[in-house]
Amino acid sequence: MRVVIAEDSALLREGLARILTEGGFDVVAQAANAEELHDAVRRRKPDIAVVDVRMPPTHTDEGARAARELRETHPDVGVLILSQVVEAAHALALFSEQPEGFGYLLKDRVLEIDDFLDAVRRVGHGGTAIDPQVIAQLLGRRREHEPLGELTPREREVLGLMAEGLSNHGICERLVISPKTVETHVNSIFLKLGLLPAADDHRRVLAVLAFLRS
Repeated sequence: MRVVIAEDSALLREGLARILTEGGFDVVAQAANAEELHDAVRRRKPDIAVVDVRMPPTHTDEGARAARELRETHPDVGVLILSQVVEAAHALALFSEQPEGFGYLLKDRVLEIDDFLDAVRRVGHGGTAIDPQVIAQLLGRRREHEPLGELTPREREVLGLMAEGLSNHGICERLVISPKTVETHVNSIFLKLGLLPAADDHRRVLAVLAFLRS
């Protein structure tokens, strides 16, 4: 899988490149700002871009804006945003526009190397990966509002893990419950959110969007 890294800190950029390379990824380019990122994506045609949410010159939202532009100009390229702190507004906006092939992680998550590599791989293949801390912050907002207010605590927990991008198998391992139990919770979530039978992947995305927008 081909990866472009956009991070203005040379030390972190090199660290990410080493982790990804040792994890079996092909780091085809590194960028220090949004302009270099766009040029690298155009020339190197990566499967995924790992982008710092804050880049030069103002170190505010250049990375987020560059990510949004990439989603518009190169929709086949996955985008994984890295952020120093939880900025749920950026995560929600980018996820809502195009959930497939999008991820948002805190930089501390990079230290959990296996989880980080799994997130990169998942996003590169068109899946999603949302940091648990972002999920926790969003989950704490207006939890009582319908239709999410109808979900049981365990169903909210399962939905939160779905929002992180975990499969049913991944949820089984995280919660230490059986596949049948997970399937029961997931189907109950779909029912309570009014999501009619369709492809499970499609309903999962709709359920996560309902969760993030609540």
